[in-house]
Amino acid sequence: MTRTRFAPSPTGFLHIGGARTALFSWAYARHHGGEFVLRIEDTDVARSTPEAVQAILDGMNWLGLAHDEGPFYQMQRMDRYKNVIQDMLAAGTAYPCYTTPEELERMREEQRMKGLKPRYDGTWRPEPGKTLPTPPSNAAPVVRFRNPLEGTVAWDDLVKGPIEIANAELDDLVIARADGTPTYNFCVVVDDWEMGITHVIRGDDHVNNTPRQINILKALGAQVPLYAHLSMILGADGLKLSKRHGAVSVMLYDDEGYLPEAVLNYLARLGWSHGDDEIFSMQQFCEWFNLDHITPSAAQFNTEKLNWLNAHYLKQADSARLAALVRPRLEARGVAVSDRPSLSAIINLYKERVGNLNELADAAEVFYIDLHPRADILVQYLTPEVMPALADFIAGAKEVEWDAAAISALIKACIARHGLKMPKLAMLLRVLLTGQAQTPSVDAVVALFPRELAVKRLSAVASK
Repeated sequence: MTRTRFAPSPTGFLHIGGARTALFSWAYARHHGGEFVLRIEDTDVARSTPEAVQAILDGMNWLGLAHDEGPFYQMQRMDRYKNVIQDMLAAGTAYPCYTTPEELERMREEQRMKGLKPRYDGTWRPEPGKTLPTPPSNAAPVVRFRNPLEGTVAWDDLVKGPIEIANAELDDLVIARADGTPTYNFCVVVDDWEMGITHVIRGDDHVNNTPRQINILKALGAQVPLYAHLSMILGADGLKLSKRHGAVSVMLYDDEGYLPEAVLNYLARLGWSHGDDEIFSMQQFCEWFNLDHITPSAAQFNTEKLNWLNAHYLKQADSARLAALVRPRLEARGVAVSDRPSLSAIINLYKERVGNLNELADAAEVFYIDLHPRADILVQYLTPEVMPALADFIAGAKEVEWDAAAISALIKACIARHGLKMPKLAMLLRVLLTGQAQTPSVDAVVALFPRELAVKRLSAVASK
């Protein structure tokens, strides 16, 4: 069975790059009817925080990337890692090393001065016929993996193609620190082995870790998974993704009014394609997704494209669902949402004109607050020429059938009686009712307001 994993370190939020890795891993498992595992790699105790863990879980939940197993926490598996290290020491595939950090730095500096690649020189590596130094009595050793000295380690990367590294390029990796705590690369290997991960899909910043991890897996007699390393995401300017490009918490996209399906659709197209298809559901994505169509070159983040997708999904979304997302945004502003007018009805009218949920909240807010149009806008539209038509409309509004068709007929009758063009009265009604000169069809906007509220707002200005 296909088993993938997403294994973030909780040293910060879930950002766009991590979210794309999670999406691709999740989709690959779904495509093959497999299982998706969530693992929290929290061995960096100094930098890992409960808040960061929660931020990752919140981001995964918001995106709808449900895991089948987990979350597993590496800090809860320390005893298992230590037992495996003891087994490796007993088998001779690992050994204690007493080289101090100061000695290691001197060693590397000498190598650099000679033009050599800085690396551990194997002082404490046991070899047939070799006499090891006497261990110091007052020092705790690190544990190093006994990497093969000859041959190569190779894998056929499912994104980058064949990769081969000479073992002579790899020194003996520290797999346990002097205090006994296992290191990141070792914990990853044990987890992937024991969790039965068949496909490791991750960022290409892990390519350099892969040969070491493969060698450790082979030393353990474990099945080596298939690897797929995703290229990095760049900003539109071709530079490394930063906060100004969008390298922010996934949850900030929620704060900024994006729908999760828009973010997922956008992430799916960052470095992967299915012909010319731009808009598709996650069900379609999982049916189509494979690693063959992932480009090995860097993808570029384009906020305009994301905004375009978000506007599309807003138009398609159920208005009641959008109302449930907009309501807390209004309440956070201190706006009390009442049943009249219906928030769903407002959203149904405005959702094709906005780009995100916050803009929807802006549009809806004016229906529930005490509105006072700006003086400069009133001066522009509240002219002596249109005042008689406004009074005529107010009088008719008290009697007319309260729906868009009847209100439209009333507006047309008023402008005909007073010899005006439609924009003269229509723009004024928009401004007095919503504070905005640009709205959807004026008759539909007026009809959203309860009759008494519409008459009150219009009369407040007409009586001055």
